[in-house]
Amino acid sequence: QVQLVESGGGSVQAGGSLTLSCAASRFTYSPNYMGWFRQAPGKEREGVAVIRTSGGSTVYADSVKGRFTVSPDNAKNTLYLQMNTLKPEDTAMYYCAADTDDSYRRMSPAGYKYWGQGTQVTVSS
Repeated sequence: QVQLVESGGGSVQAGGSLTLSCAASRFTYSPNYMGWFRQAPGKEREGVAVIRTSGGSTVYADSVKGRFTVSPDNAKNTLYLQMNTLKPEDTAMYYCAADTDDSYRRMSPAGYKYWGQGTQVTVSS
């Protein structure tokens, strides 16, 4: 069974930085996309950043462009999300996901087959 394990969440002040990690294991094939999603209390889960595993093209939510960077370390089977200049509105549970059934809607969480358990990010003002 595929496993995705996130780590690196925590509490920071506005303007600070965090790096999230997603360790992937037990894949028997290369997923088409991997990405980061987040869900704040009372809100729907939303796409933050996704990367195509073949070629490395990326897509970011408008709200994080220029502040967040998604990157893989293929040797470690790990996906990272570098988050800079954090804002209180970035507070959410962050999830790693892999392999979507709908590459045209790759920023939508609906098509992703595999999910991690999430890591909490809290940004205080």
